[in-house]
Amino acid sequence: MKATIALLMSLALVPAAMAQPSDWQKQWDETLAAAKKEGKVVVVGSPDPVMRNKLIPQFIKKYGIEVEYLVGSSSQLAGRIQTERQSGIYSVDVYLSGAGTTVTTLYPQKMIDPIKPLLIHPEITDGKKWKRGAPSFIDPEGQYIMMLFSTVNDTLFINTDFVKPEEMKHVNDLINPKWKGKIASQDPRLGGSGANTAVHFYVGLGPEYVKKVYVNQQPTYSRDRRQLTDWLARGTYPICLTCRADDVKPLVKEGFKLLEVFELEGIPNRVNAAPLLMSYANKAPHPNAAKIFINWFAGKEPLEIYSREYEAVTLRTDVDESFLDPRMIPKPGLKYPDDTEFEWLLKGRNETAEKVRDLLR
Repeated sequence: MKATIALLMSLALVPAAMAQPSDWQKQWDETLAAAKKEGKVVVVGSPDPVMRNKLIPQFIKKYGIEVEYLVGSSSQLAGRIQTERQSGIYSVDVYLSGAGTTVTTLYPQKMIDPIKPLLIHPEITDGKKWKRGAPSFIDPEGQYIMMLFSTVNDTLFINTDFVKPEEMKHVNDLINPKWKGKIASQDPRLGGSGANTAVHFYVGLGPEYVKKVYVNQQPTYSRDRRQLTDWLARGTYPICLTCRADDVKPLVKEGFKLLEVFELEGIPNRVNAAPLLMSYANKAPHPNAAKIFINWFAGKEPLEIYSREYEAVTLRTDVDESFLDPRMIPKPGLKYPDDTEFEWLLKGRNETAEKVRDLLR
């Protein structure tokens, strides 16, 4: 009797269990059909050859929806879009933007709507696909700003023809008088990577250490990423505080002895969400195409391509990480200072950057 009841109950549950996939598929098919009628999706992002040459062509081929890709610095594009919105023009669907612009402009100016309700594809909604058990959002509501990457920051780069790895192990090695005039960086007084690195030193080691690095060591500044990398490769300035891995990687393949230093004893590693956060534009003109794009971009294939090209660690569990430097991958259970923590981005980082500027004037 009990077995019969159990069998009947299980049969009764079958339609409910099967309804979820079919309901999802129906919603997806209807959204895709509406997206194709809209014809395109407008995406804001950085000048990114991978996006232009690999990902966008894949998306167009897969779904038959065109992508209008607006490129530039996040802050400049956000300013232009704000001006358009004041005139009642709403031209953008999806933002793939930096953390600073997303948190300090898009979110407080109410330029974005919740993105979480748009996530409908099982590849995105299945918690087993994510290291944190579900898609991650950095805003207080857990709805607006989707985080796709979390990577341990490198601290600096060295040219091992001039600086041996054993000579750059501790924070005090960086302030050794031997390296006076041998360090290059973006200017810490002007924001960007230069300020972020100086802020990290300020928070971890205090203002006196910052003065020792940026005053006593007499670093040379440049706004040009390519110039910084060239100086590093030539040994003109064999220590670079703000060089980028994607700029250095081709030179390493050419035989230059450049080494990425992830850890200096005496200061904890940071993690960040670079290269981008994803958000959904308020009053998007192509809402269905935006939904398709968002679900696609957060999937395994696009994020794995991004991870390979830019050496960034995704939050997905199904992305191959064998090609990454293991030092880049956050260790489970280890607490890292997080450059993408919302209140830090909204207030703390800017306040500390101002202290750095005051210190170095």
